[in-house]
Amino acid sequence: MDKTNVMRLLAAKNIKYIEKTYSEEISDGESIARCLNEDPDCVFKTLITENDKREHYVFCVPVNKELDLKKAAKEVGCKSIVMIKQKELLPLTGYIHGGCSPIGLKKQFPVFIDEIAQLFDLIYVSGGRRGYQVGLNPDDLINLVSGKYADLEKN
Repeated sequence: MDKTNVMRLLAAKNIKYIEKTYSEEISDGESIARCLNEDPDCVFKTLITENDKREHYVFCVPVNKELDLKKAAKEVGCKSIVMIKQKELLPLTGYIHGGCSPIGLKKQFPVFIDEIAQLFDLIYVSGGRRGYQVGLNPDDLINLVSGKYADLEKN
């Protein structure tokens, strides 16, 4: 298997992880979780947002859940927050849609991970390329990206 930048960063920091691959044709998160034979609650999608001041934030929520934008805005202390446009993703993060990871972003933005991650010994995030996922301890991920757990799911 080719090593992605995400995998190289994890290895460089001596963070234990497992790597899994799936067909890069699969794009929806719940199908990815099924391919990995994992609970969708422990497979996370990475969402990039911005506020009215064009400040960017990263939110990770389970693939079977939706980010509550009001909770997200409250968490970062602003009135409102929106998802960035897909065409902005690559220039902003260095990642394409379907391969965006909270690890190894072009510029490090504040990262918030849904608190459900704390219930698992291992969670999965994108390995930095379509078809690649990495599984790691959620606390290791929080420490690596200087992140924070938060209640982010839409009820």
